[in-house]
Amino acid sequence: MQAKKKVFFKTFGCRTNIYDSQVMMSSMADYEVTENEAEADAIVINSCTVTNGADTHVRSYISGVEKSKSEAKLFLTGCGAHTKGESLLKEGRIHGVFGQSEKEKIDTLLKKEQPFYDPGDLNHIDDVIVDDFVGKSRAFIKIQEGCNFRCSYCIIPFVRGDARSMSEDKILEQIQRLALNGFGEFILTGTNVGSYGQDTKTSLAKLMKKMSQIRGVRRIRLGSVEPIQITDEFKEILGEPWMEKHMHIALQHTSPTMLKLMNRRNVYKQDRELFELLAEKGYAIGTDFITGHPGESEELWLEGMKNARELPITHLHAFTYSKRDGTPSATMKPEVNGKIAKKRLHEIQNLVNMKNYEFRKAVTGELEVLVESQKEGLYHGFDQYFNKIIIESKEDLVGNWVTMNDYSVKEEYNYAQL
Repeated sequence: MQAKKKVFFKTFGCRTNIYDSQVMMSSMADYEVTENEAEADAIVINSCTVTNGADTHVRSYISGVEKSKSEAKLFLTGCGAHTKGESLLKEGRIHGVFGQSEKEKIDTLLKKEQPFYDPGDLNHIDDVIVDDFVGKSRAFIKIQEGCNFRCSYCIIPFVRGDARSMSEDKILEQIQRLALNGFGEFILTGTNVGSYGQDTKTSLAKLMKKMSQIRGVRRIRLGSVEPIQITDEFKEILGEPWMEKHMHIALQHTSPTMLKLMNRRNVYKQDRELFELLAEKGYAIGTDFITGHPGESEELWLEGMKNARELPITHLHAFTYSKRDGTPSATMKPEVNGKIAKKRLHEIQNLVNMKNYEFRKAVTGELEVLVESQKEGLYHGFDQYFNKIIIESKEDLVGNWVTMNDYSVKEEYNYAQL
């Protein structure tokens, strides 16, 4: 019997892509997954296109494979398939391009002899059930796809389509299977997670309550949520023991003028009230922030920083503005010099790093840690506030839940010896 050909998955970008890669792995029958790129007969690149940097990472990865003289056929999927797929195909650098909606047909696509471009359907809803995650201790659950927001800088609605929710029954069945397979932490992902249920007459809070009743579910974590999606109904579950004590609320900026330029739906004054409520309830709070968007004058930047100092932020996902052709921001003036945008990025990062350190020093009580990996004899995990902890232990802790009382607070992480 002939050995199955091997496929290596290279995943860029967000948690939704991690999930989509897992769907492809689960859908393969005629091929087997390898975690060793050098032995692959085919490489599937699950790409991200949220910034120019993301596109560059994908191109430089392809260049690296070419330089290694690999015989593997390259396939491109993910968001970059819609923006860069055709040009990479024309250049003869990849064998095939397919959109997210085609991922369940992966066996057929990998067998195609002729180069192909199959962008798929932006209205597709997944109905695959994933019951394992290769090399992971947390499970990612995709609950929705697409976005109805039209922020002026963002390309994502054009490559992921409008918001649509997965079937609640399928989501719950998936969680039941994963919980039986030993997973205890579930991360809800999607393009715009907080819009879950708007098209199916339910809500994120209702889904999370049902999830929490499944035996084996210990902690539920959310991807990024918009401030206006934290409804009164959602506020009622904030005290539940299964809620991870960390919320990621996407702001993008804290200057009211900048928020208008970005066509954002959030309002700084209300954002501040929401953040203060979450902090009162003991939450660590992450946010997204863009520096250097067109129109961000020094005055507006200083206003943004003043407001950011007032917010109880503990985690940050920030990047400099990246022009995406076809978005309203791409033609806005005046543009901000790249060096200034980078300087501002470092300013906001330094501020939030300091706030995170202060938060960790102020925490009292036990840390509930899920240990995820081992590197050079040390164990790495995250606590309920999504803060990193490094543990020295003679026992193998990977995949275990550990309750920590005794640990030291370092500048970038917490440290413990067991």
